[in-house]
Amino acid sequence: QLQLVESGGGSVQAGGSLTLSCSSSRYTAAMAWFRQLPGGAREGVASANVLGSTRYAESVKGRFTISKDSARNILYLRMNDLKPEDTAMYYCAARATNQGLLSLRKEDWSDWGQGTQVTISS
Repeated sequence: QLQLVESGGGSVQAGGSLTLSCSSSRYTAAMAWFRQLPGGAREGVASANVLGSTRYAESVKGRFTISKDSARNILYLRMNDLKPEDTAMYYCAARATNQGLLSLRKEDWSDWGQGTQVTISS
């Protein structure tokens, strides 16, 4: 079982930047970031795998950058030009296998962190 710990959340004004990190207890073939509002669905933000592929939700393209450091078992999400609509609890997801996985569907991921809160004010 993978152990995932997110960090880097906080409160930032619109237009600002923030970087989230997710540390894994072991190697992962693929990882992703999801976000969720209270009472809302957990939606995919970005995903990355060891093949070097990345995928982004349309709402964050051009603003967010996901990067996977497989050697150090760390996933990052650099968020620029933050908007109030980005406010949510952000979760890290992972799979130890499935090297080509590049999914933004929560059902495709087997392990999850506890989340880190991101709040964007106007």
